[in-house]
Amino acid sequence: MALIYIIEDDDSIREIEELALINAGHKVCGFSCATDFFKKMEEVLPDLCLVDIMLPDENGNEITKKLRKNPDTKKLPIIMVTAKTGELDLVKGIEDGADDYIKKPFSVMELISRVKAMLRRTQVEDIKELKLDELVINNEKHEVSVEGKVVELTFKEYELLSQFIINKGIVLSRDTIMNQVWGTDYEGESRTVDMHVKTLRQKLGDYGSRIKTIRNVGYVME
Repeated sequence: MALIYIIEDDDSIREIEELALINAGHKVCGFSCATDFFKKMEEVLPDLCLVDIMLPDENGNEITKKLRKNPDTKKLPIIMVTAKTGELDLVKGIEDGADDYIKKPFSVMELISRVKAMLRRTQVEDIKELKLDELVINNEKHEVSVEGKVVELTFKEYELLSQFIINKGIVLSRDTIMNQVWGTDYEGESRTVDMHVKTLRQKLGDYGSRIKTIRNVGYVME
């Protein structure tokens, strides 16, 4: 059972999300604005947040950026819920620090499976360290460094990079990546993978160029 915070100003949507997650066995707190959400965050930190973009006092992108700047919440799993489905809007959400996104309208089953997959990925990794030359993933600290310098990644970027290094030299199809990183019960669009690869490449600098695109198939870490 996880504690999940929902920030959604549409009462009907928030009630559907709350009921679905409660029925799935989770504890849920809902908020209609960022102000109430941040007050609660000072009391108790959740295991995951669902963040709407369009809110009355502060948009979801700004909320996400604030959470990523705070040392206590920089690794907090965040799923952005949005009616904005343009590629630029979705890319911005990922770049601001969201780990995943759900497009409105969505089904209850999609919501539950996406949350389930995200929470599953937050479990402690058995492998303590992964290395690719001077690129190091320290799972005990949940930290990535390149040549000794820490690189800040979102949760999904971290999981994606882990899969690339574990499967170094092996071509991974987009479907395989979706299953390994987002969960076997998640049926999403391939551009979800592409957007995360794009931001991961940017953050890794020279090492980002070692993630090669295999046309019409997927990616490989060389």
